[in-house]
Amino acid sequence: MHQTTEDTYWEQGFLNGIDIFSKDEINECQKHFDKLEARVGRETCQVGLINSHFQEQFVWEMVTNSKLLDLMQTLMGEDLMLLGSHFFCKYPVESTEHFVAWHQDVTYWGLKPPEAHTAWIAVDDSDLENGCMRVIPGSHKMGLSPHSESEAEGNLLSINQEIPQDQIREEDAQDLCLKAGQVSVHEGLLVHSSSPNRSTRRRCGLTVRFVKPEIRQSELNSHQAHWSPVLLRGQDTFRHFPEKAHPFPIQ
Repeated sequence: MHQTTEDTYWEQGFLNGIDIFSKDEINECQKHFDKLEARVGRETCQVGLINSHFQEQFVWEMVTNSKLLDLMQTLMGEDLMLLGSHFFCKYPVESTEHFVAWHQDVTYWGLKPPEAHTAWIAVDDSDLENGCMRVIPGSHKMGLSPHSESEAEGNLLSINQEIPQDQIREEDAQDLCLKAGQVSVHEGLLVHSSSPNRSTRRRCGLTVRFVKPEIRQSELNSHQAHWSPVLLRGQDTFRHFPEKAHPFPIQ
């Protein structure tokens, strides 16, 4: 029997290397991001650009790209809400090696049920040298794993959370290398991480979080905040969140 994209996603918990943005499109995104980086500084760009799609039109255009939304509807269904967006920039090591510890996205997001899906857009090439994402295939099927506080300095996660190393089978890990403009998608329970950037290049990625309208927020997220979801396609008959207007037109 032929396995569909959706079958593959739900079996392994992720998809990788999906061509979404053309070379010209991602070059334009890079130019806009470079200007934003020059304006706000590297420290903010590292993990501080949260939900910038409300202020920056180029980010809004990235998160509402029609090919991306088509893909997410294939995986999630017709009704699609943008939960949030977050840039992760790892710069070449200067003093502290920054990394992302093994974790699951939905552990501290305050969602009920704990279900969300993340598209990771490569603004720059993401590879082994500059710390691409690593995943444990099929780990989303095991449910929520206990998280503790990381003892290593440099963890970029919001509350320094991690799944203890003795709970991870590193030999099962798969590296998700991406060319700029490509996308990976992972299920909210998939265990994943990324290593330090040991190259001379920036590694910038835009994470785009999607949920179905039936999801609600039962407690504050790890940033001690309420989400501000935006309906992008389909209908929201549940009304768990206040209706949020689009900040810019969808192209």
